[in-house]
Parts: sequence; structure tokens; C-alpha cells
Amino acid sequence: MADLRETGPLSDLHRLVWTALMAALIGAGAYLIVPIGPVPVSMQPFFIILAGYLLGPRRAVLAMGLYLLAGTIGLPVFSGGKSGLAHLIGPTGGYLFGFLATALLCGLARTADGRLPWARGLGAGLAGVGAAYVAGAAWLKTVLDLTWTKAAAVGILPFIPWDIIKVVAALACARYLVRLAIAPR
Repeated sequence: MADLRETGPLSDLHRLVWTALMAALIGAGAYLIVPIGPVPVSMQPFFIILAGYLLGPRRAVLAMGLYLLAGTIGLPVFSGGKSGLAHLIGPTGGYLFGFLATALLCGLARTADGRLPWARGLGAGLAGVGAAYVAGAAWLKTVLDLTWTKAAAVGILPFIPWDIIKVVAALACARYLVRLAIAPR
């Protein structure tokens, strides 16, 4: 019997629902925060990484773009319930745009046959988080007029342990959903 997620009449709808679901979860993750400085620790990266693992590069970037669009037009989906274009150019704006690269890189972890190997997933997840760090710290440095050292100290170093845990947890969840044949292909 063929896998209906891949070839059936509802396959496009299945992928569309997962894309919208992941965009909504990214927004929900922005509400789950621990304010430790100018850039809060949130569950948002977990859902962005998970979106990449489950949706693939194109649809993960689409989910992240949908989230950014929702926040830009005024829906309170950014951290702390914020919204609007001003938030995108604020101190955390670089991370938000860097998360597009995170979604893309994590989306590259799945193999052509739909598997999600641990090593490949971990590599993609860490590369994706690294891309968000680079974009976020660069923007943080510019907006707050910080040195590179200070930008890294407040915008990268406190988040490394948390984000490693999020990468591993997102990969474990994604592998489980792939094994259950629930995840889109």
C-alpha cells in the first residue's frame, strides 16, 4: 500500500496543514520565554528546528516566513507578545531573520528517502543555530552599538547550552514522528 502522505490526493493538504501548524507553534514558542537580558531564552528555536526536520527546507522556510509575516502585520507572535515592523529592526531582529537560515539548514537534514539520521540531524541543527547566532549577534552589535565580544557575550554564549538541548530534543521528536509515519514527506 502506498504512503498517502506522499502520493495520495490529500498529500498537498497534509503538507500545508503541517506548514501552518509549525508556523503557529513557532509563534507559541515565542511566548515561552525566560528573560535573561536583551535577548530572551525561548522555545521558539525548538519549533523552528523541528519545522526544518519535519517539513524540509522549502516548507520550513515558508513556515518561518509565515510567522514573520504574521508578526509584521500586527499579530502578537513575537517574544513577549510583541508585533510590528519595529520589532523586526529591534535588538532581536537579527535572530528572527537568522531563523530563516536555521529552518533551511535543518530542512536539509532529511535524506531523499525521508529518514532523519542522528549525525546528519545534529550537524544540521547546530549549523542552523550557528547561522541564527551570527545574524543575531551582528544585528545586536549594530543596534545596541556593542563590540563583537560584548555582542557574543550577551547574544550567543548564554544560549549555547539551551540550544544544544533544543536541537537534540527537536531531533528526537522529529525522528519519532517520522518513525510513526505522521510527519510530512
